[in-house]
Amino acid sequence: MSFDERGCGRLLAPDEALPDLDAFGGGFLWLHFDLKAADLEPLIDAGHVGPRSLAEAVFREDEHQRVTVADGHVGGVVADLARPGAKPDIAGRLHFVMGPRSLVSGCQGLAESPDATRTTAEEGRPITSPVLLLETMVGFVVAAMAATGQRLSDEVDCIEDRVLDGRVRDDRRRLGPIRRSAVRLHRQLLGLAAVFHRLEEDDLARDLHAPAIAVAARLAQWLDALDRDVTALAERARLLQEELAARVAEESNRQLYVLSILSALFLPPTFITGLFGMNVKGLPFADDPRGFLFVAGLSLLSAAATYGIIRVLGIRPPRG
Repeated sequence: MSFDERGCGRLLAPDEALPDLDAFGGGFLWLHFDLKAADLEPLIDAGHVGPRSLAEAVFREDEHQRVTVADGHVGGVVADLARPGAKPDIAGRLHFVMGPRSLVSGCQGLAESPDATRTTAEEGRPITSPVLLLETMVGFVVAAMAATGQRLSDEVDCIEDRVLDGRVRDDRRRLGPIRRSAVRLHRQLLGLAAVFHRLEEDDLARDLHAPAIAVAARLAQWLDALDRDVTALAERARLLQEELAARVAEESNRQLYVLSILSALFLPPTFITGLFGMNVKGLPFADDPRGFLFVAGLSLLSAAATYGIIRVLGIRPPRG
């Protein structure tokens, strides 16, 4: 895309000559590449992508988030939104080299932020410099991260309300993916914020790119605030997991108590019925027509005696 001095952008045709970046008042140029398909070596060798050492460092396969300033250009690798399907996921990287009148960027495959930025420019939003173009691209990434964090927070709120109401269901299964997503989001935000903090504190960038420093400061402040919210969200999910685990254990203890009491109550009658059921001579009540009633009464009496012993010993069910 070519941007004029007023910040209006338009797509260049494949056979159209690139603007002369050395001409006065000519705006700036944005080139974006699919790094899986494009071969940038000729452009890098010809010096069209900024300083060669910087371009080679930025556009290699290393996905570690970083930022570097060299020869009046700023290059870096930051988190982006990869699009494996219709639903985006925070898993990609945006590689870029920003010069005074150009921005060269690339992603491994399809990405959300370049497409969203291109659509914004085509709709007429003015973007007057490469710095603001980069801020627009990263802004879409951060906004999507914020939307993801808000969605996770809403899910945690629903689970927390059910826990407080005592309606514990299969929420432990739901909390696991939520906590995992929050931790992954925190890692992305932490790395992204660190990149812009380093750019903000870079003395060389401060001397060459004052607007870039201002943009880095704004983005870093936004990312820090969002990261605090995501960290608090992950901590809430962890505490809810612990509370749910404690409630499940408490319910299991109550059930085990009931089973233990039933086993204790039926143990003496089982012993008595087993004793009188032995096929041997000399059993009491063997010839008495009321023998069954005597044995049944003895069984009930032994169960009642067992219950009385449990009460005397002070055995109580676990309380919530």
